[in-house]
Amino acid sequence: MPLQLDLNWLNFGIVATGILPTRGSVMLDVIFLATFAIVMVMSFSIYLVRVRRKYRTHARIQLVLGLILIVAITAFEIDLRFFTDWRSQARPSPYYETGWVDRWLIIHLCFAIPTPLLWIAAIWLAIRWFGWEPRPNRHSAKHRVLGRLAAGAMTMTTITGWIFYYVAFAAK
Repeated sequence: MPLQLDLNWLNFGIVATGILPTRGSVMLDVIFLATFAIVMVMSFSIYLVRVRRKYRTHARIQLVLGLILIVAITAFEIDLRFFTDWRSQARPSPYYETGWVDRWLIIHLCFAIPTPLLWIAAIWLAIRWFGWEPRPNRHSAKHRVLGRLAAGAMTMTTITGWIFYYVAFAAK
């Protein structure tokens, strides 16, 4: 049984587990909200490189997003392993007993597990191929494919994560 950390005082008297009016923990709520921001900033970064040809800005944004993603995943995993019993928070969901909470979790994990690996590969190879002053070169086509895979995986991780969050923690 994971340790329980009482963070209800953060809700200023609202009877809820996290910061949103759902059964999700503070960390689940933060990740739920942060994924929207990550996808928006990632999309803007892709726009900057594809349309505006701002290679250096794109590289810096992607590097910062990658670091944020690693820190967020680490904090999230620590929270779920040691502090939050997410199953007890999901049990009141009408989808829990039907098995849909677990099905959506599996679908979500099919995207969530490869996503950081794709981002790490894309960033690592970009630094290797383009250096710290990126310009188009013979590796651009490979980077474009890897970048599309990483961006698609991040988008699908976000969408399936939101569905899982709703099914487990918001549905009544």
